Amino acid sequence: MQAWQVSELGAAPELVSVEAPIPVKGEIVVRVAAVGLNFADMLSIQGKYQVRHPFPYVPGMELAGVVETLGPGTDGPAPGTRVLSTCPAGALAQRVALPAARLCPIPEEMGLEEAAGFPIAYGTSHLALTHTARLRPGETLFVTGAAGGVGLTAVEIGKRLGARVIASARGTDRLTVARAAGADVVIDSEAPGLKAALRAEGGVDVVYDAVGGPAFDAALRACRPEGRLLAIGFASGEGPQIPANLLLVKNLTVSGFWYGGMEAHAPSLVAASMAELLRWRAEGLIRPHVSHVLPFDAFPEGLALLRDRKATGKVVIRVQQQ
Repeated sequence: MQAWQVSELGAAPELVSVEAPIPVKGEIVVRVAAVGLNFADMLSIQGKYQVRHPFPYVPGMELAGVVETLGPGTDGPAPGTRVLSTCPAGALAQRVALPAARLCPIPEEMGLEEAAGFPIAYGTSHLALTHTARLRPGETLFVTGAAGGVGLTAVEIGKRLGARVIASARGTDRLTVARAAGADVVIDSEAPGLKAALRAEGGVDVVYDAVGGPAFDAALRACRPEGRLLAIGFASGEGPQIPANLLLVKNLTVSGFWYGGMEAHAPSLVAASMAELLRWRAEGLIRPHVSHVLPFDAFPEGLALLRDRKATGKVVIRVQQQ
C-alpha cells in the first residue's frame, strides 16, 4: 500500500510503498478514506512536538474510513462500518491498524471527509471548555486563532454552551468565518491594543489560547477575577511566560490542555465527550468547517496551508474513494 513517510528529523515527507498492516487481537484494520491535518503534524515532522516518533514514521493523527478486517478474537464495528478515529501517528496511509476501542461509528448524515477532521479539534475544545475551564452560561470566552482548526470549534462550542464569545483572528476574511461560527465580537489580531479592547468589552472569564505569545499576556491582564486561562498550543512559536503575581491578585487559574494526554489517562471521559459531540452533529447543533480537501499526493501542500495560515477550519487529505 502507499503511505507518506518521514525518514529522519526534518526530512520532507515522501510517498512510499509499505507493507499493509495485519491486525492482531484487539486491533481493526481501517481502509482510510480521508485524514484531517493538524498543526501538530507539522511540529512532529520538525521534531518540535511533545511526542517524538522513532524514524521512519507515517504522520497523521486523525482519520475516517471503513472497517476492513478485525483481528482474531476482536469485538468492534463490523466490516463495512464507516468510522472515525485518532491515532498518535500513522493515519496518512491507505490502511491502518488501530485499537478497536479508538473507533467511533460515523453518523449517517456525516461525510467521510468532514468526519476525518472532526475528532481532534472538536474533542479538544469540548473537553477543554467543559471539563477543564468549566465554562458557564453567561460568561465571556475569548478565543485566539479563532479561524483555525481548534479555534473555530472553540467559538462554536462556546456559543453552544451559552457563553458570550470574543474571537481574535487575522484579517477580515478570517474574522468573517469566526463570526459565522457564532462569535459575538471579533478583533483583528494584527490591530494594536488587544488588552484595551478586551477590557472595553468588560474583560473575560475564560481564555482559550492556541497561539501563545503577546496575545496570551494581553488576555491574562484582561481577565476578570477567578478567570481561567487554557494553554492549548503555541502556533506563534512563543510560549508565554506567566507572572505569578497576576495569578495571585486576581485568583486566576492557568491550565494546559493536550487532547493526546486526555486520551491516555482519561479514555472514558474522551469517549463520553466524543459521543456527545457526534450527537450534536447528528442533531445539526454544530457544523464543521472544512476549507480545503486535497488529494493524497498533495499532503505537503496541505501542510503549507497550515504553515502559511491560508486555511480556515480544517484541511483534509482525501486518501482514496470508498
